[in-house]
Amino acid sequence: MDFFHSLILVLDSTVRLSIPLLLAALAGLYSERSGVFDIGLEGKMLAGAFAAGAAAAVTGSAWAGLGAAMLISIFLALVHGFASITHRGNQIVSGVAINFIAAGSTIILGQAWFRQGGRTPSLPGDARFGAIELPFAETLRDVPILGDIYSELISGHSLLTYAAFLLVPFTWWVLFRTRFGLRLRAVGENPAAVDTAGISVSWLRYRAVICTGILTGMAGTYLSLAQNAGFVKDMTAGRGFIALAALIFAKWKPVPVMFACLLFGFLDAFAIRIQGTPLPLVGQVPVQFMQALPYILTVVLLAGFIGKAVPPRAGGVPYVKER
Repeated sequence: MDFFHSLILVLDSTVRLSIPLLLAALAGLYSERSGVFDIGLEGKMLAGAFAAGAAAAVTGSAWAGLGAAMLISIFLALVHGFASITHRGNQIVSGVAINFIAAGSTIILGQAWFRQGGRTPSLPGDARFGAIELPFAETLRDVPILGDIYSELISGHSLLTYAAFLLVPFTWWVLFRTRFGLRLRAVGENPAAVDTAGISVSWLRYRAVICTGILTGMAGTYLSLAQNAGFVKDMTAGRGFIALAALIFAKWKPVPVMFACLLFGFLDAFAIRIQGTPLPLVGQVPVQFMQALPYILTVVLLAGFIGKAVPPRAGGVPYVKER
């Protein structure tokens, strides 16, 4: 039972660590399915996390923080769209620029507004998205096996956690069962055909990057208002790039994206769990190696286990309307 309880705790940490990856990967899914490559997921998450922490610190409302995070992330997404869709600029350069802008501006504004070294003030419980106890969680807690699974693994997560998992089937339905999704996938594969049908390629892609902004804002909010009690500088710690890797690993499909994010979350949780624990034949493993393990395994998985990942054919290529 001790092993089973430890396994449940690792899986619980897996869920918590995978949520920002899942939200960011779904955000990238909308953008890249439309043909707009977005390496700026990291920057939009970071800006959203800062906006959420700052707004929640000022207003005392977690919902105000979520709204502020979505607004700033949508703004940065529209900047990326303006550069890469309207002006047909290099999408990689635009995304990298957003990452740099977010990394620098969050520290500068945090120090100027709160005088805490780029942090926001520690948030009370009312200004955060707290854990939700599902019905009968306490009643079933002492039941063997089922109690641990329900009360520890399923119950006790924030609203954003449940929303993230609900967004997986919702995204699948939008992409594969709606007219908008059909057109979005078509514009990522053959924008000329979409344009010939009288549908605006630019407007479709702008709607896709707006969806990206909404979801990266949610991812940033989760980091600062659910996983932590405020914003800390550089708190995304490369999660945007891991989400991009998960998106490629899952070959741009919503349900495989969820499992890929859970896999990367498990690697992170496992690395945290065994820090400081001597391993057979190896002994004590340096903490730095264990912290780098999820990133190392990400590279290994992408390099050797997914086969050929074929992105949308029009991905990263600005559309020039034929005259």
